[in-house]
Amino acid sequence: MTTVRTLMEVVRLSAGYLESHGSSSPRLDAELLAAQALRLRRIDLYLQFDRPLEEAQLGAIRRLVRRRGEGEPVAHITGEREFHGRAFAVSPDVLIPRPETETLVEIALAKARSWAGDGHSLRIADIGTGSGCIAVTLAHELPGAHLVATELSETALDLARSNMARHCVGARVDCVQGSWCSPLAGQVFDMVVSNPPYIASGELAGLARDVREHEPRLALDGGADGLAAYRELLPSIATVLAADGWVALEVDIHAAQEVTDLGVAALGPAVRARAHSDLTGRPRVVVLDRGPAAG
Repeated sequence: MTTVRTLMEVVRLSAGYLESHGSSSPRLDAELLAAQALRLRRIDLYLQFDRPLEEAQLGAIRRLVRRRGEGEPVAHITGEREFHGRAFAVSPDVLIPRPETETLVEIALAKARSWAGDGHSLRIADIGTGSGCIAVTLAHELPGAHLVATELSETALDLARSNMARHCVGARVDCVQGSWCSPLAGQVFDMVVSNPPYIASGELAGLARDVREHEPRLALDGGADGLAAYRELLPSIATVLAADGWVALEVDIHAAQEVTDLGVAALGPAVRARAHSDLTGRPRVVVLDRGPAAG
């Protein structure tokens, strides 16, 4: 007799398989892959938990789970990742959006709204945009602002453009190809945000397999000490930042002071610096503020 598997039983078995193959979030991965294979929303898995699956459906789930077990990121298998409540297309050409970067976005949004509720007339630059998740989110939440996104990789920039079109903000985000702020010469920005590569080269081999083997080294490798990108980026930002401008940079949790020192050296001793923690309480974002002190 053929054993009939229910949807939730298959999810449970898939999670066990993925856990044995090194997944750090086996249950979540299993649910996302089952939903993808069956063209369901994740919540539908629970609404249809006792649904018996046909052999063709089981085969579709097995194929995706096997890919994950071989180390391929779930986001590459499904083709997208959620960020700040929106789905973004991803590929091996860009860093997969992460929750830590939402801290950077929230801090930038709070600052922009303190200037102008909808970001009216603000000029914001997202340097090294990757998938475009930061620029798209800021554009969506600040409809009065104008954004420019730079990216060294042309293939990554093409993906960012598609995400901007997908979320209907392409008309307010200019995408330009080039290194750091070099393609912005002659322009001035009120706000600059960036999530540059900050993993020390010697630590790349210790990253999770899916990150190490499937995400672009260009977006991860921060050089011998993890600070190479900041040494180039910060002087570049200084060439386009307004006299009272504001900068937010995602950083390694152990490098906030070093990035702060580099920022002060690049932007001048009058700049005010502060490290902000992510939801785990670890320093994740360095803010550099040229504007007048509050109060």
